[in-house]
Amino acid sequence: MSPRIAEFRRLHESGCFVMPNPWDRGSAIYLQKLGFKALASTSAGFAWSTGHADSQVAVDQVLAHLQEIAGSVTLPVNADFEGGYAREPQGVAANVTRAVATGIAGLSIEDSTGDRENPLYDFALSVERIMAARSAIDKTGSGVLLTGRSEGFFVGRPDIQETIKRLEAYAAAGADCLYAPSIRTKEDIVAVVKAVAPKPVNLLVHGNWITVAQAAEWGVRRISIGGALARKTWNALTTAAQEIAEHGTFSSMAWTGAPVDLNGLFR
Repeated sequence: MSPRIAEFRRLHESGCFVMPNPWDRGSAIYLQKLGFKALASTSAGFAWSTGHADSQVAVDQVLAHLQEIAGSVTLPVNADFEGGYAREPQGVAANVTRAVATGIAGLSIEDSTGDRENPLYDFALSVERIMAARSAIDKTGSGVLLTGRSEGFFVGRPDIQETIKRLEAYAAAGADCLYAPSIRTKEDIVAVVKAVAPKPVNLLVHGNWITVAQAAEWGVRRISIGGALARKTWNALTTAAQEIAEHGTFSSMAWTGAPVDLNGLFR
C-alpha cells in the first residue's frame, strides 16, 4: 500500500476532515499549499474547464485528468468517478482498474443513471456495481478506498429510507465510505451516520449551512464541496466578462480578498 493510500485510510479512522475539490493542476497545487490533508476531483469542475456539461466527458479524458491531478500534489486524491463510466458491473470493474493505476488514493461510484425518468439504477444492479468495484480494487492489491454514493436526494428522489437502504447495502458490498449527496438536515445526516456505522460518512457542503465543527458533532468523518470552488471561480469570471461585454466598464476586475502572488505560487 502506498504512503498516500495509507494516509487516506488513516484520515477516515477518526475526526472530521475537509477534502476540497480542485479541477486542474493549479487549483490542486494551491489547495495543497493551504494545508488541506486530502483532495478530491470534481467531475463538474473538470467538465466545465473542458467546455463540457457535467457527465459528458469520456472516460479516457477523465483518467488522464486524474493522473494529472494525482501527479501534481503529494496529498491523497479521491476520484469523483461518477457511475464508473459504465452500466454493467463488468464495465465498472474494468474502468475502476484503470482508475486505480492513475495514482489516486480513493474513488467513488454512484448509483445515478443520468435518465430523468429513472434516475437511479435498480437496487440489485446498484449493489452489484459496488461489488464489482470492490473486487476490481482488491485484485490490484492497492488498498484504494472505495466510496459508495446514493444519489436519490441529488436527483430529485429525496427518500431517506431508500437512501439508507442503499447505503447499508453498499457498505455490506464492500464500500469503505458512504455518501449521500444533498442530505442537509441534522436528522437525515445523523440517521445515515448511525445506519452505516462504524464505516465513515462523507457530507457534501455547497454553501454556508453547516460548519466543520457541527458536521463532526453529528458524526460526519469527511466533507467534500464538489464543484463549489469551480462554480465560484466561474461566477467571478462571468460577472467580470459580462460587465465588459455589456457595459464597457471594468469595475468587476478589482481583486477581492487577500492578494495572491500567482507566479510565486507556481514558481
